[in-house]
Amino acid sequence: MSKSNLGRLFGGRGKGATVTVIDSRVHRSSVRNAKLAFILTLAIVAVLATTVASSYMHPILGLLLGLFLGAVIGALVGAVVLVWPVLRVLWWWATEVSLVTGLVYGWVALATHTNVFVRLAVVLILVGVPAAVSPIRRRIVAVAWCLIVRHRLRVCFNQFIVANRSGSLPLILWARPTPVGERVWIYLRPGLSAKDLDARLDKMAVTCWAASVLVERASTTNAAYLRVDIKRREVLTDLVTNPLVDEIPGLDDLGIPRTKKPAATATVGGLDLTDVPADDTVTVPAPRPSPRPSPAPTPAPATATANSADGEDISDWI
Repeated sequence: MSKSNLGRLFGGRGKGATVTVIDSRVHRSSVRNAKLAFILTLAIVAVLATTVASSYMHPILGLLLGLFLGAVIGALVGAVVLVWPVLRVLWWWATEVSLVTGLVYGWVALATHTNVFVRLAVVLILVGVPAAVSPIRRRIVAVAWCLIVRHRLRVCFNQFIVANRSGSLPLILWARPTPVGERVWIYLRPGLSAKDLDARLDKMAVTCWAASVLVERASTTNAAYLRVDIKRREVLTDLVTNPLVDEIPGLDDLGIPRTKKPAATATVGGLDLTDVPADDTVTVPAPRPSPRPSPAPTPAPATATANSADGEDISDWI
């Protein structure tokens, strides 16, 4: 655990004004994980290196070489695990550190190789052009908000988001601007879930200086990979005219204005018909009566045939 006693330097109230860089739980967890990583790496590398080295030299020399390589590689792995909390802090401030470093070294190089007039001209161009050109200025402001919101989310996680037993906070990956605000991707550590964030969306919006915050899963296969949408403004506020509204009867009685339609130019066969006055009345021809279907022919009645006992036709005699 690293602390800095900055009370007297910044006018604090004695020794009680301390700034904690790494939480005590995180420090204890990192030390425990570093020891475990050193032991496991030492054992695995020593066995593998001894097995390989024994084929080329005496087994005792191979064992000593394996132990040496295991100790060196295990120390490196343990050191990385031990300083991982510090690396997380550097990752959170990586963009700011890079910008400050670039500005300092750029100004030093410019002051070394140019005179004061060139330096003033460069500063005026780098500051004046973004300030005068609106698209560049809006883009710079959007990127600046992405940097700010990463730190505001870290404040949310540190203040009221429940951390796991070791005190590890979610890892804030990257952010990009959107038409309504910013979108940030985060990776949750074991012991946290998306429900822990859903229950505190209103507090997250207050901390991020936003109107609302929405948390969704960014991956269908990994529940720890989340996407945080921070909404600062509403872009769907303009009225959109719909020509279908003009087809609704009774709008004039309600005082709703109709959409003004441009005058159409009718052209038939190369003739311009704009000078022909339009008639408001439309004559609809009466529908032609459909022809009646002809009646079906009545079948002729069947004629009975009378035959005598010997087969002679006697119908003419009846």
